[in-house]
Amino acid sequence: MEWTKKGRIFNPQDSDSWISNYAALPVCDLIDDSTLRIYFSDRDGQGRSIPTFIEVDPAKPENIRSIHNKRILDLGALGTFDDSGIMPSSIVDDGNRKLLYYIGWNPQVTVSYRLSIGLAVSYDGGITFEKLSEGPVADRANSEPYFNTAPFVMKDEGQWKMWYVSCTGWEVINEWPEPYYDVKYAVSDDGITWKKTGVTCIGYDDFTDAVGKPVVFKEDGIYKMFYSYRNAVNYREDPAKSYRLGYAESEDGVCWARKDEQMGISFSDTGWDSIMQEYCSTYVFDGKRYLVYNGNGFGETGFGYAILNQ
Repeated sequence: MEWTKKGRIFNPQDSDSWISNYAALPVCDLIDDSTLRIYFSDRDGQGRSIPTFIEVDPAKPENIRSIHNKRILDLGALGTFDDSGIMPSSIVDDGNRKLLYYIGWNPQVTVSYRLSIGLAVSYDGGITFEKLSEGPVADRANSEPYFNTAPFVMKDEGQWKMWYVSCTGWEVINEWPEPYYDVKYAVSDDGITWKKTGVTCIGYDDFTDAVGKPVVFKEDGIYKMFYSYRNAVNYREDPAKSYRLGYAESEDGVCWARKDEQMGISFSDTGWDSIMQEYCSTYVFDGKRYLVYNGNGFGETGFGYAILNQ
C-alpha cells in the first residue's frame, strides 16, 4: 500500500464552534453519496471526553458541511463506568437502527484510569443516541483484570465479531504508571452479550508495548486490520517511540499476520502529524479507500486523511 496524504479535515484549535480542545478517535459513517459523518470526542473544561460529530463531503472531507451543535451522549451517573468520559469507537448498521460502541472512562487512584466498553442505540439515522444501559457490555473480568476498550464491531457470516483492546498490565516508567495493551477477539449472537475468546490477535514485539483502536474490513475474502501501536517509553513526545499506524491480514479474522511495513504511510517532516499518527478509521467512496486519523497530541491537533493510491 501507498497513501497520498491530503491534509487536515478538522482542527479544533482553529474552530469557531463550541468544539475547542480535542477531536479524538474519528469514526467514519458513510451516510450517502453526499454525506460522510465523522464521530469523535472533544474534551470539556474538566478534561472529560464528550462525543459529537461533523458532516463532510465524502470525496473531499476537508469540505465540512456542518458541525453538530451538541454532545450525542451525556456522561453516566456518578459512579458508573462512563461518568468521566465517553469516546466513540465503532458504529454498526443493524436494521432500522445504528449501534454505537463507545469507550467509558473512570479515573483511578493507583493508576490513571480504567476503561470499559459501552453501547448506545440510534433510531434516527445516527443523530441522537440512547444508552443501552447504565453498565458496560464488556469490562475487565477474571481473565482480563485491567481494562477493555476501543472496540471495532462487525456483523459477519451470521455472527457479531468484536476486536478490542485489552490491557495486560501497568508498569511505572519515569515515575508514572503506563499501561500495556494488545488486541483481543470476542463473538456475540446479538451484539450485546459478548463471549471473550482469549485469543490475542495483535500482540507485543521488541518495539510494541501497546496496540490501539483496531479497524477491520474484508477485501477479496481477506480480513484486513489497521491499528495504532507504540512503545511504552517517552511515546508522548519522541517520534521514535510514539504511535504509528500498523497493518495486519487474516484468513479467518482470528489468527493475524502483522505486515506493518506494508502500511505505506509515514510521519510528515513538520506539522500536525509529524510526531504521531493514531486512532484511524476508514471508508470507501467512489472506488477509493480513505484513511482518517489523528496526529500529534492524541487528538489535540484534530484529524486528517489520506487516499490509497490505486
